[in-house]
Amino acid sequence: MPGYLYILKCSDDTFYTGSTIDLEKRIAQHNSGLGANYTKKRLPVVLVYQQYFLNIADAFYYEKKIQKWSKAKKLAIINDQWELLPKLSECKNKTHFSNYEDEN
Repeated sequence: MPGYLYILKCSDDTFYTGSTIDLEKRIAQHNSGLGANYTKKRLPVVLVYQQYFLNIADAFYYEKKIQKWSKAKKLAIINDQWELLPKLSECKNKTHFSNYEDEN
């Protein structure tokens, strides 16, 4: 069964990521307060990204991955700037490298 991955922009400028088999119906549910608890408190919501998948399980898989992403990474895909993802994924915590630097 096909499905969609989607990202909504909430009224407080946060993003909500979800997946569904009926995108139009799901957006209507969110905006009527029948969607997720997260969006109920941040209405209205606006669809800012959608991706079609041949299998809803694939959409759900990517939903769970993207939910953990930073706002910057979500904005990159919303703005069709996929090439920015590797740079935005780099570790910025220098303490992860401290042991290596001490050994050399």
